[in-house]
Amino acid sequence: MPPSVVLPSTLLLTLLLSTGLVFFLRASSKDRTTDMVISSYRPSLPLLRDLDNWLAKRGWQVVRTRPEQRHLVYEGHVAASVPLAVLLAVLGCCGGLALGLVIGQVLPGSHPWPLGLGLVGLPAAPVYLHRAQRQEQLEIRLLTPDQVVPSRLVMRVHRDELLAVEAALGKTLQLQFTPCTTGLSLE
Repeated sequence: MPPSVVLPSTLLLTLLLSTGLVFFLRASSKDRTTDMVISSYRPSLPLLRDLDNWLAKRGWQVVRTRPEQRHLVYEGHVAASVPLAVLLAVLGCCGGLALGLVIGQVLPGSHPWPLGLGLVGLPAAPVYLHRAQRQEQLEIRLLTPDQVVPSRLVMRVHRDELLAVEAALGKTLQLQFTPCTTGLSLE
């Protein structure tokens, strides 16, 4: 490949990688709330009690109840992942340094300032930590009367918390998860 093509193509690839990092940073703190219908062959009141106990152990607190609508709202603090923040900072620094090296090759008389672009990735960690730490809500609405089996409820929560419910309680509470596609309202 001729040298006149190598540097521009490397610069283009480096810029594309930098763009990918920015979008990865945005996606890592994106809201991923989902609605799920949960069914169980246990009566609804013991099921809700067991769910409530498990949620309390994980730091969720009831902030609002509407008994007439059979609706509970929990709130909890979601912590950011420190290892992911470090990874984002390292990737940002490597991308900035790569961009600096390419600019240094394209503009040979530009002194060592392009290598300073390696520091551009450092703000990725605090930006991620700030955006990912937030108060989340978890909502539960019971769909079936108290003694009807199977009991059904709708849960609106972050996807990761829903996976944790399924992993921790799925077998013991005989839970079956179905995506909520019918527009069941939690209000």
